[in-house]
Amino acid sequence: MRLVCASANPAKVAELARLMPPRVELLPRPAAVGDVEETAPTLQGNAIIKAVEVANHVEGWAIADDTGLEVTALGGEPGVRSARYAGEPPDDARNRARLLAALDGVTDRTARFRTVVAIVSWQGDMHYETGECTGTIATEERGSNGFGYDSIFVPDEGDGRTFAEMSAGEKDAISHRARAMAKVPLLIARITGTSPD
Repeated sequence: MRLVCASANPAKVAELARLMPPRVELLPRPAAVGDVEETAPTLQGNAIIKAVEVANHVEGWAIADDTGLEVTALGGEPGVRSARYAGEPPDDARNRARLLAALDGVTDRTARFRTVVAIVSWQGDMHYETGECTGTIATEERGSNGFGYDSIFVPDEGDGRTFAEMSAGEKDAISHRARAMAKVPLLIARITGTSPD
């Protein structure tokens, strides 16, 4: 099966490619596809919006994900606005700085990442899977791997390191995106009527 990736974020594309089942060919987002406005109030809605835009453009199947970091002490923020938490244009470093400032002096630093992966076709078929990872927000940035909020997120199932201090393989073993993508083989099997193996 061929899936066109709706993401224009190189780091996210590389992560999705690592997590993709071997039987799926992941194709890059066409350069002709412009910016897609993520106007839905939910992660699921935004993932579907992005996937539909690309699927219609290529007249085929597309995959997109939307991920939100939900911080308990902030009432679930930044949530669906995670990529643009510090405003436009999206900027990972400014987002992290704003979040750390918002949590300055806060003792409850629990949080979770949630990911929705959507696979849609230009003919109107829509499917999605979800994954999450709980953890805490560090008091300062640590590590240089990954992207987004990785340098300030410490997963509960880890050893105290942030995602950005882990190797790609270590992160992939426990991350929210990996957990959503682990459900994709069975989803594709249902779509294609084949075995998930």
